[in-house]
Amino acid sequence: MPLSRRTLLGSLALTASGGAVVAASGVARAGGEGAAGRALARLLPRHTDQVTFRNVERRRGDPDFFRVHGDEGALLVEGTTPAVQLTGLHWYLRSTARASFSWTGAQNRLPGRLPAPAAPVERTANVRHRFVLNDTNEGYTGPHRTWDQWEHTLDVLALHGYNEVFLSLGADAVYHRVFQDFGYTDAEVRDWIPGPAHQPWWLLQNMSSFGGPVTRQLLDARAALARRVVDRAHALGMTPVLPGYFGTVPPGFADRNPGARTVPQGEWVGFRRPDWLDPRGEVFARVAARFYAVQHELLGTSDMYKMDLLHEGGQPGDVPVGEAARAVETALRTARPDAVWAMLGWQNNPRTDILDAVDRNRVFIVDGLSDRFPDVTDREADWGGTPYAFGSIWNFGGHTAMGANTPDWAELYEKWRTRSGSALDGIALMPEGADNNPAALALFSDLAWSDGRVDLAEWFAEWPAYRYGTGPSGRPDPRAVTAWDVLRRTAYGTTRSDSWSEPHDGLFGARPSLTAKSAASWSPERLRHDPEEFARALPALLAVAPALRSGSGYRYDLLDVTRQVLSHRSRQLLPRIRAAYGEKDQARFAELTDEWFRWMELLEKAVATDPGHLLGRWTAEARAWGATREERDRLAYDAESLLTVWGPRKAADEGGLRDYANREWSGLLSGLYALRWRTYFDELSAALAENREPEPVDWYALEEEWLRGHPPYATEPTGDIVRVARQVRDALGPRAPDPDRE
Repeated sequence: MPLSRRTLLGSLALTASGGAVVAASGVARAGGEGAAGRALARLLPRHTDQVTFRNVERRRGDPDFFRVHGDEGALLVEGTTPAVQLTGLHWYLRSTARASFSWTGAQNRLPGRLPAPAAPVERTANVRHRFVLNDTNEGYTGPHRTWDQWEHTLDVLALHGYNEVFLSLGADAVYHRVFQDFGYTDAEVRDWIPGPAHQPWWLLQNMSSFGGPVTRQLLDARAALARRVVDRAHALGMTPVLPGYFGTVPPGFADRNPGARTVPQGEWVGFRRPDWLDPRGEVFARVAARFYAVQHELLGTSDMYKMDLLHEGGQPGDVPVGEAARAVETALRTARPDAVWAMLGWQNNPRTDILDAVDRNRVFIVDGLSDRFPDVTDREADWGGTPYAFGSIWNFGGHTAMGANTPDWAELYEKWRTRSGSALDGIALMPEGADNNPAALALFSDLAWSDGRVDLAEWFAEWPAYRYGTGPSGRPDPRAVTAWDVLRRTAYGTTRSDSWSEPHDGLFGARPSLTAKSAASWSPERLRHDPEEFARALPALLAVAPALRSGSGYRYDLLDVTRQVLSHRSRQLLPRIRAAYGEKDQARFAELTDEWFRWMELLEKAVATDPGHLLGRWTAEARAWGATREERDRLAYDAESLLTVWGPRKAADEGGLRDYANREWSGLLSGLYALRWRTYFDELSAALAENREPEPVDWYALEEEWLRGHPPYATEPTGDIVRVARQVRDALGPRAPDPDRE
């Protein structure tokens, strides 16, 4: 559709925030042309001829900027990159069309002709770096995602304003080729590389081999997919942040390479860590040069590389850390002269001696603790003025729990960004597993595009409008607003005052114990918000107008609230079960444990309605990458073990990794979790009846047996979440008003 005269004239000059004039340039593209246009065709295929994208010139160092204006059915979206243009489109969809996309659910019911904005929708990024994805993301979110899934992920990240995406996919193929040039056979390197689900921790130099060996066909397929992802990120104007080389080597490297010197790295929670090649030597320089050359050939290049020396307890031995860091930097600069070295702000990382040795102006720290500990207050002092991003990790292990410390985001981001001498120049969205908490994704992303502090009450009041749509009034459904105000004050109202950034998990996924306080070893032991207050959101969501209930965004949120309400029952019920056992009240113990399993069964029924909550789908995606039955079985074990035992017995039991990535998923609940609690409660019941102490259970043996022999689980969702949510509401207490019955 041709642009109106008013729209064309309006595109000749764009006024950015602060009064600076930015000239428009480039050919206007509509109908699916260009990277932004092709994304539009995937997201809104019925409206591709109503949106035209135009590039905006940007001087080096200028902030990203977008502007959306035009007439009904004829919009012009102008921005500094295709990804920024998609960000502008998404702000328009939210503010004007009352629609949105997320990595979980969408609201894409739109009129035939897109409405004209009342005024131009324009924003300027308040930071240069909008970094996204955790080092662990590929393991906990989906080590076996397809191109279609990756393509959608990149589209969603562009819509939310990100311009730097961490990508570890394909690094296995790079290491495989590199070390065959340094004395290792094809089979030796493949034995050293872990299965895809565990590779993030191998790249962090924490472990190796578990879940492997990998096959040549798997390496080739992953490298080919990685190249497509990297190329698409470039096409969108996003930076694919790739792993750099800092010295990880296979066993016996010094014996095979004269002049090399390696430092043993000890253990990481039960795993033997790979050795570290001293970066000061000539051999390191040759390995690094080969690494970057092979990476360029297989995956392409980048302007940012992520490396973390001595992560989580790595040992420098007698190697001066500053000199080692300088040598790592030299290798990077030799291969990529203009690249930025990205580091993770985590525990004591990055060390002061590292930052003192390198060019701080070419380092960027993505802080994982900005909203975690109350004593993290001055990153300029901590890191000597090194540029950094305000970051959040709201779920460890990719837990399904709902919530985030959003009051800290609203207060601290603007406070830290605008204070005198601030080095804050970015945001870093780093949940350990993505694809959950869509409200957190949207709110955190908005920080980088907002003028001043975000008002949380206003933001959460508007969220239902573009998450579910609106009725004839054009305003959010009042019941949805009520529900999200409850969620704002409970799950999304927690703060770092208790030294946590993630919500509490449930106990249905814990290894059985009458004194269990969390499922994962390092998760909050206490409730971080009031479960009874939280439960008030459920009847309010169920009372949303029927016309707004069909969208995938509404249905996902209803599932999430229902799941969380049921999850809370585990924390409320277990102390009562413990009391009945302590009082040797067999009848009461039997009554309460029966209730426990009724809630578990209802939770299984709820999560079975959503494809993203199916263990069967997770496993099937892993098996699909295998060429033989043996490989398919190995990939399935690799993927499922990450969610359960995590590793071998020592890592699971002594290291505490078991259930680190617990999920309230269909298949896990009805399978392993129900098996464990049934085994445990049956033994306690028998002990009461026989007046004896209960026999201990070898939980790791039980878990391993289940992993190796459980039946296939469903790969397609079943049931209707609205019906299940009503069952839960009715089971909890008095019936709330339902518009369907009025």
